[in-house]
Amino acid sequence: KYRYHDHIKLAHYAKEACDIEYDFPFGFKEVEGIHSRSDFDLTQHQTFSKKKQQYFDNDIDETTGKPYGNYVPYVVETSIGLDRMFLLILANAYEEETIPKEDGTNDSRVILHLPAKLAPVKLAILPLTKKDGLPEIAKELMNQCKPYFHCFYEEKDAIGKRYRRQDAIGTPFCVTIDHQTKEDQTVTIRYRDSMKQERVSLNRIKELVQQEIF
Repeated sequence: KYRYHDHIKLAHYAKEACDIEYDFPFGFKEVEGIHSRSDFDLTQHQTFSKKKQQYFDNDIDETTGKPYGNYVPYVVETSIGLDRMFLLILANAYEEETIPKEDGTNDSRVILHLPAKLAPVKLAILPLTKKDGLPEIAKELMNQCKPYFHCFYEEKDAIGKRYRRQDAIGTPFCVTIDHQTKEDQTVTIRYRDSMKQERVSLNRIKELVQQEIF
């Protein structure tokens, strides 16, 4: 949403000004201010430095048939705060989703829909159990991937609870290592936003994640 300043509210150096506002959960707030400072800055600099700050425009004025000539350029100033932009990204990504269950009741989850490029953790690696050699396979995958992007390893609690925790911090991909992995070297990859799951080859995981984050 744009909000334009009235002229009576302008700073003395500004010819026009507008704010870019975002509709946060607590209402519209400014995230960026844009001011046309006209030729104020360069004219002041020209006055006190005694050096010309003019530009000669060779384009022809159709009404006179002559070049537009010398003028002092305008300065457009933009001011944006990193903290507000960070809050904007989080507010835009946050969702509390209700999920219908087969028994007619509802489940819920918190999701942070961060773009994969911005998510702090790119991939969660989750062995289905703490035994049968599954953690060893998971840690080997972790060692293969962590030089290239930030991974998170977790083996505590049921797999569904672990998925929910990763959804809440914005992790775009979860990989589950199960007993079938030992048989055919495939794993289940789960996508955060859709909750879709598919079996893919274990040795493709690094490539799949890199395609999304780079």
